[in-house]
Amino acid sequence: MQTEERDAAHLWDMLNAAENVSQFLLGVSFDNYMRERKLQAAVEREVEIIGEAARRVSERFREMHSEIPWRAIIAQRNVLAHEYGEIKQERMWLVATERVPDLIKKLKPIVTVFFEKQEPYL
Repeated sequence: MQTEERDAAHLWDMLNAAENVSQFLLGVSFDNYMRERKLQAAVEREVEIIGEAARRVSERFREMHSEIPWRAIIAQRNVLAHEYGEIKQERMWLVATERVPDLIKKLKPIVTVFFEKQEPYL
């Protein structure tokens, strides 16, 4: 698989996980989020997936798309993967309700361009 194809796959993973977070929280209040440990764990996992996929996007592509906060996304993944005992759910709520929707807006056009260039499977 070429670098461009790998980047496209990782971007798709990022977008899919981000959209999952948005769907999980549709109609959910902060208070409900704070009471639902399963929901918290699901959001944490998807945010971790976003960060892992971002980490695998090529450096060249990241440089070309500096509008995406790659370092912050990857840093959040590292916190979730390595410091899971100290996850602050208030911070996760902000990431999920503010940063993730913004990321979706930035990723959708990029992913669309990638997949418009691909030939359909026969």
